[in-house]
Amino acid sequence: MPRIPVRLVTWEEIVEWSRGLAKRIEEQGYQPDVVIAIARGGFVPARLICDFLGVENLLSIQSQHWTEAAMKGERAVIKFKYTIDLRGMKALLVDDIVDTGDSMILAKEFIEQNWKPDVLKTAALQWISSVAKIKPDFYYIEVKEWVWFQYPWTRLEDTVQFIKRMLTEEARSGKTAWKIEEIKEKFKEWYGIMVEDQYFLKALEILISKGMLRVKDDTYYVVLK
Repeated sequence: MPRIPVRLVTWEEIVEWSRGLAKRIEEQGYQPDVVIAIARGGFVPARLICDFLGVENLLSIQSQHWTEAAMKGERAVIKFKYTIDLRGMKALLVDDIVDTGDSMILAKEFIEQNWKPDVLKTAALQWISSVAKIKPDFYYIEVKEWVWFQYPWTRLEDTVQFIKRMLTEEARSGKTAWKIEEIKEKFKEWYGIMVEDQYFLKALEILISKGMLRVKDDTYYVVLK
C-alpha cells in the first residue's frame, strides 16, 4: 500500500465532472449571476462551470489551507483581500474539491461579510464526506475514503513536492544516492502512481536548481540542509 494514496485526474475527467456538476446545479434551479473561483484549484472548474451555465461574470478569491501537496497548514487564510459589491446578485463559489472544508468555509464567510451577494451557494467537483467540515450545496462526486487527487493543473508542482518529501525521508534513513530508475520505483511505492517523464524529469531539474539535489554521472545525490 502507498504511504500517501494518490489518484491521477485527467483533463477529460475534469471536463466531464464540470459538465455533470453544472447539470446538477441547473436541475436544482439555481442560475448564478457570478461565479467565484477559490484560487488556485477552483480556477479551471469555475471557468468550465461558467461555460456550461452560460455565466459571463467570473471572479476569484484565494483561500488557502494546503501548504503543499497532501500537507495542510495550521489554518486557512485569505490572501490578497479585496472588496467588491455583489448586492443584488446571486453568486456561486466553486472549488475543485472540498477536503477539510476549511478553505471553502473561510472564503464563504469572507464573501458573505464583505462582498454581500443576495445569495451565495457553494459547489465542488468532489466532496470528501468522511473528513469535510462542510457539505457544498452542489457537488458531483462524493469521496468516502480520503485520497489525494492529483489534478492536471498541479501535476508538476505536486511531483516536485512528492519527490522532495520522499528523498528527504529516505536520506534520513541513510540512502542519499539514487539512479533515476530507483527514484521512479520508490515514487511508485510511496504514492501508487507514476507521472509522465516530462513532469518527472522537470521536477528533478527544479530540485537541482533549488539545491536539494545534485547530479553527477547519472546519479542523483540528496543534499540535506
